[in-house]
Amino acid sequence: MQKAAKTHTDGTTFERSSGNVFADLGLAQPEELKTKLVLAMRLNERIKALHLKQSEIGARLGLAQPNVSALLNYRLDNFSSEKLLEFFNTLGYDVDFLIRPATGSQRGNTRVLMAV
Repeated sequence: MQKAAKTHTDGTTFERSSGNVFADLGLAQPEELKTKLVLAMRLNERIKALHLKQSEIGARLGLAQPNVSALLNYRLDNFSSEKLLEFFNTLGYDVDFLIRPATGSQRGNTRVLMAV
């Protein structure tokens, strides 16, 4: 989606984000990329709360240490959303999906919420 650029009084040009940086950059499958990033952020919060070493995390999740490092550093090319959800289950979290009609727009949004 092309947005009109706006120019500030000092000559700086900017445009408002769509709310999805991946879409703004024109990347393929921007909603999937955003969902994976948010899942990884929430997963990394849970992992950090466990205070485990990377080797211990790897043993729990069934990952080699380089893949644990990739996950913790948000290099997510080798992780699907489904795999990230599976990691939550492995760490003892239930994952529920709620699908409801969109409000205020024709296109719905995907959000990841974390209960404490």
